[in-house]
Amino acid sequence: MRIVRPRDKNYARFLRTLDRRAVPAPTVEKTVRGMIEAGGKEGDAALLRLTKKFGGPKLSPGQIRVPAKELSAAWRGLDAPTRRALVAAHGNIKKFASKSLRRPWSTRNAQGARTGERFDPFRRVGPYVPGGTAPLVSTALMTCTFAAAAGGKEIVAVTPAGPDGQVSPALLAALSLAGATDVYRVGGAQAVAALAYGTATIPKVDKITGPGNAYVASAKKRVFGTVGIDMIAGPSEILVLADGTTPPEWVAMDLFSQAEHDELAQSILLCPDADYIDKVQAAIDQLLPTLPRAAIIAKSMNDRGALIQTRSMQEACEISNRIAPEHLEVSSRNPHEWEPLLKHAGAIFLGAFTSESLGDYCAGPNHVLPTSGTARFSSPLGVYDFQKRSSLIEVSEKGAQSLGLIAAELAYGEGLQAHARAAELRLNPVPPQRKTP
Repeated sequence: MRIVRPRDKNYARFLRTLDRRAVPAPTVEKTVRGMIEAGGKEGDAALLRLTKKFGGPKLSPGQIRVPAKELSAAWRGLDAPTRRALVAAHGNIKKFASKSLRRPWSTRNAQGARTGERFDPFRRVGPYVPGGTAPLVSTALMTCTFAAAAGGKEIVAVTPAGPDGQVSPALLAALSLAGATDVYRVGGAQAVAALAYGTATIPKVDKITGPGNAYVASAKKRVFGTVGIDMIAGPSEILVLADGTTPPEWVAMDLFSQAEHDELAQSILLCPDADYIDKVQAAIDQLLPTLPRAAIIAKSMNDRGALIQTRSMQEACEISNRIAPEHLEVSSRNPHEWEPLLKHAGAIFLGAFTSESLGDYCAGPNHVLPTSGTARFSSPLGVYDFQKRSSLIEVSEKGAQSLGLIAAELAYGEGLQAHARAAELRLNPVPPQRKTP
């Protein structure tokens, strides 16, 4: 894994290369375009054909939906430790989501009009939950629990089945616990198309949420406008700010935690202590061979990772803000000293004991986070992503007398007479209509 130090000739240039932007490969975009077009026209036929073509199982139309009895059986079949872990994680996530729920409010303005906002859940949402060889039980909890907390009545989840056509029982149990009302054993861009346009089996949804691979991300981008989406997520990222007081083995494993997702993942350490960086590198060399996904981790960290010696913790914070990472760990003796300097991150983990994996699974906040520098202008998936907002305005006869004069004056200034006259007709007495150029 490369080590970069301030004395290096190309130090500043290298720092600039850390900025990442999610740009799908042209081949991915071309393939997905065809898949979306087929899905919109052919419905279930395209869904089944493309699932088989891209490595999934051969399914019949009757096998797409997971029966309720299979969901119940999955929950009953869990061992006690797994069931306890799911219940505990779900409880924390539900509590966090409920706390951040947006509620109606109103106030009165200077002219006495009552104004406010109301928040309503989407009628039908479609969480995408990665499955197959790596069934993300945690994503099932994160997406469906937040949708349910918002008041969603129809939570239509899709998740790819394995080659045998089966979905992990633990994943099915998590979906059921988290509030999914329907589960379909399909994934990929074809499942996104099914959610966006509807098929004979899968109902059309109002919004699609959740992470996925490059094909899923590209598909979400393409169907936006037909349906809402939460974000377009890229490969996983972690950035660790360390002052040298955390055991180096902990930091090494935290870097691994994102690198094991994907060869395109990015794992970066920023630290002003040169000796500590060398210790982290030694820990990486020692621990990497012990992990089953060592090949993926090594490829990710060698191609896209870095151990960077900074001039100070302040400079480390500045670099972090420029990168705007998905996961940001502040692994220092006093993390609250640096937290105010950190402006852009999907989630911030404070202190040596706050590993990124705790946030991924069970602390409460959502693990569906902005990537590829988009944390500069976007936020984690939240309960508010499953609510839509409407403005409320109520004006009395008295209030219309003063607000009408204001509105009419502005409308005449824009040359929009119907707007102006609509306000003036409610005045007492009604003034004559003005002539505008």
